[in-house]
Amino acid sequence: MTTPDTRDREPARTESAEPAESDASAPSPRVEPAESDTSATPPPLAGPAAGVGRGTTRRWPVDVLAALMFLAGAVWVTGRGWLDPDGRLLGSRPDDQGFNEWMLAYAAHAVSHLENPFFTTLQNAPNGVNLVANVGLQLPGLVLSPVTLLFGAPVAYLLFITLNLAGTGYAWYHVLSRHIVNSRAAAFLGGLFCAFAPALVSHSNGHPHITAQWLVPFIVWRLVALSRGEHVVRDGLVLGALVTAQFFVSLEILFLTALGCLMLVLAYLAVRPRDAVRRGRALLPGLAITAVLVAAVAAYPLWMYFAGPQHRSGHPGTPDMYALKLGSFARFATESVAGGPTSAVGWAPNTTEQASFYGWPMLLLALGALCWLRREAVALVLGAVGLVSALLSIGTTWTVGTRRTDVPAPFALVQHLPAFDSVVVARFALITTVALGVLLAVAADRLATRPGWPFGRLARVAGAVAVVVALLPILPTPLPARGRPPVPDFVTSGAWRDHVAAGRTLVPVPVTWMTSVYWGSAALTGFAVPEGYFLGPVSATDTTGRWGVVPQPTAALLTAVSTGKRDTTVGPTEITQARADVRYWKADAVVLPDRGARRHDALKTVLDALYGPGQRIDDVWLWDVRPFTR
Repeated sequence: MTTPDTRDREPARTESAEPAESDASAPSPRVEPAESDTSATPPPLAGPAAGVGRGTTRRWPVDVLAALMFLAGAVWVTGRGWLDPDGRLLGSRPDDQGFNEWMLAYAAHAVSHLENPFFTTLQNAPNGVNLVANVGLQLPGLVLSPVTLLFGAPVAYLLFITLNLAGTGYAWYHVLSRHIVNSRAAAFLGGLFCAFAPALVSHSNGHPHITAQWLVPFIVWRLVALSRGEHVVRDGLVLGALVTAQFFVSLEILFLTALGCLMLVLAYLAVRPRDAVRRGRALLPGLAITAVLVAAVAAYPLWMYFAGPQHRSGHPGTPDMYALKLGSFARFATESVAGGPTSAVGWAPNTTEQASFYGWPMLLLALGALCWLRREAVALVLGAVGLVSALLSIGTTWTVGTRRTDVPAPFALVQHLPAFDSVVVARFALITTVALGVLLAVAADRLATRPGWPFGRLARVAGAVAVVVALLPILPTPLPARGRPPVPDFVTSGAWRDHVAAGRTLVPVPVTWMTSVYWGSAALTGFAVPEGYFLGPVSATDTTGRWGVVPQPTAALLTAVSTGKRDTTVGPTEITQARADVRYWKADAVVLPDRGARRHDALKTVLDALYGPGQRIDDVWLWDVRPFTR
């Protein structure tokens, strides 16, 4: 998704090396021993320059300052959630946050109880949820489990979403400053864009598995190191470890990273075919070692994803439901300085999937940088990768304004391929974001480090002004926050343990997917819940992906009562079905809270008729259904 060392450092002297040139339009002047096919220009897939480690002792204060600035930016974006983690939901997608909190709560439960981190029946009881086919988060859940167990899932979630932004920014700064550019200011600029562009800020509305990109720069860097063919076994194992770690952070980001790297290789093959072939030969043995390591470690979760219980194929709806409009790239995102609540309406699927929205000044800046650096392979490769991924994010047909036409677009060629049929189409633009971020860093580095230009100082000032004009409109604004749905003290205090055995089901009323998720998360998944918020198959015989499950008849009845769509009259048929449903759910208790349930008295009347008189405990009414289920 980016390119390796393109810095204008002079290499260690060799007999075959020649002095570097300072032509402003030439590619990176670092040279390698002459070869019959690639002696003229060192390619962008060259390894780290000599002398990378020099000045390390002088570098760390700047690195610490950069890290603190990235952290400050992340807190700026997520700060409203930190004001009251247990009482507020961050962003515009509360259901997504609730589900991810449940995932972190379950990860802590799995660690403390040594349970399967890839599948569980504690949500969607009794059938369960295939966690690999959803957002995963096994590695972050493991690392954050002490925080989750001590402070709760809301704090762990906020810490995760905040550190994702800061960590992604610093990771790109680190790799850019060590392996791609000389100027640390240019590296900081690239990291700033990669972490705080509209794509990652919008996905901070409930998608931590998408913003967790802090391993991506290191994966690409190690892939480049592998292409040198110097330490095949070591580099293959290191890359394998990074890929495996990313697998357990976010499988979707790993797929997009792999796709971006493939685009990079193909673009480089077109720009520097001879050197690309030479490096490809060096790359293959190391990739084989990487593949063996990843396959060995990830064999079981891969089986779970493709063939395990509750596995799915594809994504609910059509690809174009989650695609961008072509004009979105020139517009401004909802959570940006120049944007607002209506600026992206009609141009993106929702407030989370705003992976483009760079604004027209940034597009002009990127086009200018590409024209200026058109003789450099690094610019050509980045431009090609960014353009292709942007076109894929448009979906299966082209768009005019906010209207979709019938003319096929590039994604139509790959929409039925494995993995492509499960990806959210708008997220291909995440690759474009990385390509633009690295291009910004490279262009800024060329401005800052090449001496001897006519009007050099004027050019640098003009470049700095252009960057400010392009970046200022898309700077992020703080994400909104809203109040949480109340969870009964009966759940948060642990009083439920006296009425629900470990692993058995507590049925919240009304039985809705998010009520189950919030209650289960608050109890650190100590009890199972029916239904839930997840992706699963349509049925046992149809693996097509869908949201949630079809409610059981009693769940549908209680929902209808709570919404006023039916009265409180129940007969023998409903009573028989209600008791069959609690057996199906393997429930020990049915619980009606004082707060949060509409038409509370009507629901209590129905539940008394279905299960007998309830008992008052703390701030809930409880029906002990163990006589019907044990």
